[in-house]
Amino acid sequence: MAVSTSPLTPQFRRRYRLDEQPVGFLLDGVPYQGRRGDTVLTAILSVQSKVRHTEFTGEPRAGFCLIGACQDCHVMTSEGERVRACTTLLEEGMSFVTEPFA
Repeated sequence: MAVSTSPLTPQFRRRYRLDEQPVGFLLDGVPYQGRRGDTVLTAILSVQSKVRHTEFTGEPRAGFCLIGACQDCHVMTSEGERVRACTTLLEEGMSFVTEPFA
């Protein structure tokens, strides 16, 4: 099976119960839906392959430790706040940007 390198190919394949509540969020101005109980990282990687590009080399980043220690998964909100995507629960109406300096 070929592995896609497209940034629009999700990292995660979502499995959920039909009665789980959807939670709306924006990513680069595009509306998406996560699920109640998702972390920001889970929600973003369910729709694309990265949370951001590193400011040093431009390489795509998608988290490393997934427990909040390494800070590799930090993402910027549309308001300019930096949050750890792997430990922050998704809330209705949150808005994120993957390229805050572009």
